[in-house]
Amino acid sequence: MATLYDAPTDELLEALTDELDGRLDAPAWAEFAKSGHDREMPPQQDDFWARRAASLLRKVAVDGPVGVERLSTEYGSLTKGSTRYRVSPAEKTDGSKNVIRTILQQLEDEDLVETQGVEGRIVTAEGRSLLDDTAGDVLEELDRPELERYV
Repeated sequence: MATLYDAPTDELLEALTDELDGRLDAPAWAEFAKSGHDREMPPQQDDFWARRAASLLRKVAVDGPVGVERLSTEYGSLTKGSTRYRVSPAEKTDGSKNVIRTILQQLEDEDLVETQGVEGRIVTAEGRSLLDDTAGDVLEELDRPELERYV
C-alpha cells in the first residue's frame, strides 16, 4: 500500500486539489484577499482555495502537530527590500494567517484535521486515509518505471 511519502508531491497535490475542490467552499472574501502582505494582488488561480487546502493537509500530515504561526512562516516569502534602488536588506515575511486558519477550520469540519491541545493540529485517521488513497491512485496513473515497486 502506498503512502503519501511514496507519491511525487506535485502530482499528489494535483489529485488532492481535485478531491478537495468539491468538499471545501472558499469564503466570499477569498477572491479579494492576498496570500501574504508582501503580495500586490490576490491569487489569480481559479482553484487557489482547494490547492492551498491540499498543500496544508499534506504539510500538517508531514510536519504535525503544527500551528498557524509556523505554517504562515512556511508559506511566507522573501521580500527584496525597498523597491527604490534596492537599498534596504531583504527580509522574511509571513503568509496570510487568516487564509491558513480558515482553511484549517474547514478541514476540521470535514474531519480531516483535528486540534491536539496547544501543540497544534494533526491529521485524523480519515485525513491520513484520504492522503494515502490519493497517493495510491497517483502512483497507479503515473507511467514512471522507477516508481512501479510502490504500486
